[in-house]
Amino acid sequence: MRRREFIGLLGGAVAWPLAAHGQQPASRIIGVLGFGSIEAARTGFVPTQRRLAEMGYVEGRNLTIEYRGANGRENRLAELAAELVQRRVDAIVVFAGQSIVAAKAATTSIPILFFTGFDPVQSGFVASLNRPGGNATGISVLNTELLAKRLQVLCELMPSAKSIAFLYSPTGLVSGGDSIGNELASAAEALAVKLSPVEARHADDFDAAFTTMVNERPDAVLVSADALMFQNRATLVRLAARHRLPAVYPIREFVAGGGLMSYGTNYSEAYRQVGDYVGRVLNGEKPENLPVQRVTKLELVINITTAKALGLTVPPTLLARADDVIE
Repeated sequence: MRRREFIGLLGGAVAWPLAAHGQQPASRIIGVLGFGSIEAARTGFVPTQRRLAEMGYVEGRNLTIEYRGANGRENRLAELAAELVQRRVDAIVVFAGQSIVAAKAATTSIPILFFTGFDPVQSGFVASLNRPGGNATGISVLNTELLAKRLQVLCELMPSAKSIAFLYSPTGLVSGGDSIGNELASAAEALAVKLSPVEARHADDFDAAFTTMVNERPDAVLVSADALMFQNRATLVRLAARHRLPAVYPIREFVAGGGLMSYGTNYSEAYRQVGDYVGRVLNGEKPENLPVQRVTKLELVINITTAKALGLTVPPTLLARADDVIE
């Protein structure tokens, strides 16, 4: 049963509309700086590209897109950001906290449009949400708040759970932040569950991380939202199934690939919002005058087939709240 049609990031070709009055915008170059592979950057950029096409900026016609991907190597981001600056792009688009840090270090003049799960003020990306100042602005969702809500949903699915493993990557923390933030710690205390942080710095660490979790015998796994997890979502879903560990993930793409459940942002919608800001900047608006927008639309997605395979019965109240139920 599906409540809403799943929209894949690769689905459909980008429309090529003419500008409203027949006049095309001037030719521009934008850079896309990704934490993962270049192919992943291209895939993730599709919703942004669609919105740009609606605004009259079409790749191959009046828009050139320069993609750069760090392949999960954080130490490459500074070099790649510098390449985009040397290319004299008109704007840089970034979708991960580490990429924002690198882009801001590389330029103070080229507009930077971001989507981030960090607090953009606390992280130093902008001066304030309403008046960003500087050359960066974009869309944000607070992952620390979402983690707490994700834990609540997991405990609603498994009310007898007492021990939860928290799988996270330190590369998803800005300025040496704590693995378990205040919101998540408070939620765990209120739900009377024990959280056990399990770290994975690189994709090669996931096998060992799951071995650690199996040895600790948690009731379920809470997966953090960061670029490393997203780029390796198929591996995480496969390992969770192999070890029969119920897991809740940050976004629907994990569940579409066989994961149990997700609660969080619809990345396609968020990336489309970024595209709107990119287009406005290309049309002459200044990032410092564009307030950082907060994502307000969140979605709950449940995979019934996976739940049955794990021997779990999804409560009717949880099913009723789901935006998408995959069978």
